[in-house]
Amino acid sequence: MKTKLTQKQIRFQALLLFFITFFLAELCAVFLYQNQLKEAKLKADYTAQTTIGRVKSQLNHYLAESDLMKHMIEAGYTVDDEEFSVLSSLMQDDQNVIKAHELAKDGIVTLIYPMSGNEAALGLNMLEHPARKQEARLAKESGEYTIAGPFELQQGDIGALLFDPIYTTDANGDQTFWGFSILVLDWESFLNEIELDTLEEAGYTYELWKISPATGEHVSIAHSGNSRRFDAMEVLCTVPNDTWHFEIVPKNGWLSPLQVFVSFALGLILSLLTSIGFLQFQMRRYKDEIHAAELEKAVQEAQSANEAKTRFLFNMSHDIRTPMNAIIGFSDLLEKHIDEKDRAVDYIAKIKSSSSFLLSLINYVLEMARIESGKASLKIELGSYSELIHSLNAVFEPSLKSKNLSYLCYNTVEHDAILCDRTKIREILLNIISNSIKYTPEGGKISVKIEETPEPRKGFASYRITVKDNGIGMSKEYLPHIFEEFTREHSSTESHITGTGLGLPIVKSLVNLMGGTIDVESELGAGTITTVCLTFGLPTEEQFAAHQHKDEILGQSLQTLSEKRVLLAEDNDLNAEIVLTVLEENGIHAEHVKDGALCLKAVQNAPEDYYDVILMDIQMPNMNGYQAAEAIRALPGKRGEIPIVAMTANAFEEDRRKALESGMNAHIAKPVDVSVLLETLSRFS
Repeated sequence: MKTKLTQKQIRFQALLLFFITFFLAELCAVFLYQNQLKEAKLKADYTAQTTIGRVKSQLNHYLAESDLMKHMIEAGYTVDDEEFSVLSSLMQDDQNVIKAHELAKDGIVTLIYPMSGNEAALGLNMLEHPARKQEARLAKESGEYTIAGPFELQQGDIGALLFDPIYTTDANGDQTFWGFSILVLDWESFLNEIELDTLEEAGYTYELWKISPATGEHVSIAHSGNSRRFDAMEVLCTVPNDTWHFEIVPKNGWLSPLQVFVSFALGLILSLLTSIGFLQFQMRRYKDEIHAAELEKAVQEAQSANEAKTRFLFNMSHDIRTPMNAIIGFSDLLEKHIDEKDRAVDYIAKIKSSSSFLLSLINYVLEMARIESGKASLKIELGSYSELIHSLNAVFEPSLKSKNLSYLCYNTVEHDAILCDRTKIREILLNIISNSIKYTPEGGKISVKIEETPEPRKGFASYRITVKDNGIGMSKEYLPHIFEEFTREHSSTESHITGTGLGLPIVKSLVNLMGGTIDVESELGAGTITTVCLTFGLPTEEQFAAHQHKDEILGQSLQTLSEKRVLLAEDNDLNAEIVLTVLEENGIHAEHVKDGALCLKAVQNAPEDYYDVILMDIQMPNMNGYQAAEAIRALPGKRGEIPIVAMTANAFEEDRRKALESGMNAHIAKPVDVSVLLETLSRFS
């Protein structure tokens, strides 16, 4: 069962849902605030229009004030100074907005009321003055009332000028420009009159501006605040011969910060709750799917394990019973025909062969268990391909002769000495070549080729080992399963060839442990080619010399074993009899005790230099081997220094390590290999 979505996809969906929900929530908030925004803008527009109305009303009032003077001159009436003063005095308002009234014949100011304080403006040519000429000429050319300013007046302060152009008509009906009737407005008083300050009191920020006719730039007429607002609402204000722009916006914006925050917070909370709820739901669903998948996988594994267990027990039962049946059967025959030498020798050979297979079967199972538990490790030492080939040839020679097989071995390596785990390399080749011998019919061919391949790293060498046979081969359907445990294309009942189905899995695991590769090519009826590629470190000259010296010492030590005295601690009489016989046959004096306590007592009662080596079993009554070794090491003098060799069926690496930790000097696994036993004893000669 496979889940539809991964955790990463679920999180992405939750994040996407968060953004979608947040967008929709804010969209709803915007929709809900539309009416409020519309009302706020209508109110602002009304406020702006009211202010514009006051501006226009005031300007029209001032226009009406100057109309009387304008009409008198247009009617041909000549106004003297006294009449001008009287009429101008009537134009003054209570708010003092009109600061002065001027007559400018041909654009030049000739009359001013009141004169006091405004003398500086007398004689000013409005049509030529840089700050006034644009509006003055516009008024002259258009014939319409025109406002100029605000700017700094000639007589000081800030003000605005209202140009009212005057034209006279001659006898022919032609109009001639006479000049201007000009009202000078005090700007601060004008602003007070149109009540712009009430906008700030009402909570608005505003700016009244126009475009300069001279430069085309933005000119601020009146404003509140320090900067223009991008969201301000603009209303046009038409003034005499010009257009002012009135921008207005609430100080706190069209929507209050609290409203914006609340809408944002609500949208955020809603989005978070939605996305978290979705995430929890999907993750719960994902975990349920994972759990269901794991349950399904566990069921399948349990079924596979049960099938493998059944298959294993069936195969092991058959494969164990086969050699056991031979051992028991030939033992009975040996007993009946003990006086017939040829038969007896033949029966003993067959019993030994069956025993060897039974032992290899047990070793396979134990080795596979160690590999799967992760306890297998490499013991790096100096090895030699030539020695390896020699030992393999000795092992396989009887089998090759019995089946009349052609066996060729090619060794073309440049670096023969390597740093490796000699035992595990031997095990790899033993398994592969054994398979070739087992599955190659009589008269067949087997070849082993060891060659060196390029290796860029200094101090290392790479090798390719190829084992080729023309045996029965394997089908293409079975090849993918060759490294699976307890699998065989044909059982021993079908093929009449004994086996456990563990050889190649062990080989594969050991090759992986060494960082190498293995490849198997096979064709049914045409044979098999197995290729193993491995890389090893090369020994230094010092390591190589030390190894040769060690071999020389070993050869000399084996000659002196006959002078040694060994104490054997072994509770099993049969095992003790075998070891004692082997030792005696090699001229070694041996004594036997049945447990650790008796071993300790024998050491204590004997002279200090009496025993040269102790062979110590581990599992014994009264006092086990570990306890006995620790007790002996606690003895004073040379008794506590006697070399102790563990000789036990506890054959794993952790057993060897525990033996050394208890004070022992070496470890030999049962069943005992005589050569290993003698080699180990020689080290303590």
